Amino acid sequence: MEKILIINVNWLGDVIFSTPALKAIRNHFPKAYISCLVISRCEEVLKNNPRINEIIVYDEDGKHKSLWTKIKFIRYLRKKHFDTVFVLHPSLKRAMIGFLAGIPNRIGYSTKKRKFLLTQAIPANPESMHKIDYFLYLLSQAGIPIVDRKCEFFLSEQDEKDADLILKQVGLTAKDSFVVLNPGGNWLMKRWPVKYFSLLADWLIQKKKIKVVIAGAKGDRVLAQQIVNKVKSKLFVITGLTTLHQLAAIMVKSRCVVTADSGPMHIAVAAGANTLAIFGPTAPELTGPIGQSNAIILRHSLGCKVPCYKSDCESNFCMEKVTPQMVYDELIKFL
Repeated sequence: MEKILIINVNWLGDVIFSTPALKAIRNHFPKAYISCLVISRCEEVLKNNPRINEIIVYDEDGKHKSLWTKIKFIRYLRKKHFDTVFVLHPSLKRAMIGFLAGIPNRIGYSTKKRKFLLTQAIPANPESMHKIDYFLYLLSQAGIPIVDRKCEFFLSEQDEKDADLILKQVGLTAKDSFVVLNPGGNWLMKRWPVKYFSLLADWLIQKKKIKVVIAGAKGDRVLAQQIVNKVKSKLFVITGLTTLHQLAAIMVKSRCVVTADSGPMHIAVAAGANTLAIFGPTAPELTGPIGQSNAIILRHSLGCKVPCYKSDCESNFCMEKVTPQMVYDELIKFL
């Protein structure tokens, strides 16, 4: 039986973007034993994914931080006797892992001066492309047919039961219709303003008589409270109470998820939740939602170069120009 290792990337959204590539590899090697290497924070993204047999966690900032633990990790990989490695991660260090692990067939992009570490070093396509297509292009150049471009995020029955329990704990019943607002994001300039989320929540509750759930990670609790403080009606806050899979199950149960460009946005779309995605400094052509659900993208061009990485921008005008009225008008299509 052929043994394949996939060395994946480091961000939640990017790992989700890799799932069409995982599907293509599984389709091409239906009987292979496929392992996927990810860092610890991305492990849950691949939980329940039937395209892979095993998740290998590389904790480079924790237990694999020292030179000695890195050597032990390489020894661990060598004992697995992989036949082929697909290095989706673009770094030199990740290509080095496949090389030191003694994997005979090493496939990846010839970036970061790492061509000598690969047996099949593929030049990157010079044209800009969606991150999904970045991974799929690598496979196509290696002779692997592409199945489709849809991202995947798999839920279990237990995830759905846990979601129902969490909703019950915050005061919602199985009969309640609700919208999920996800105000967080790993980069401040990508966030939609708190005052806009608050106004949208008030309109949904007052005009549409629908419940509003505020989601997010533990680090978003202050942000969630800021919204709660500005809203006149009761909100249901699950911020910091869920795993990624529980959050995804709650999103699927909702009428719609309103979110900026973030990991939870990609999880929502991949899991099958109706999603309204607000874009500003990032480009949906490169990182836009592609998955199992209906997704609407809202953006307002200011003529700036996008993607824009100006963390010192005086104001995130590109996000502020997407008004609550614009979002509300699109959102009610899902209600």
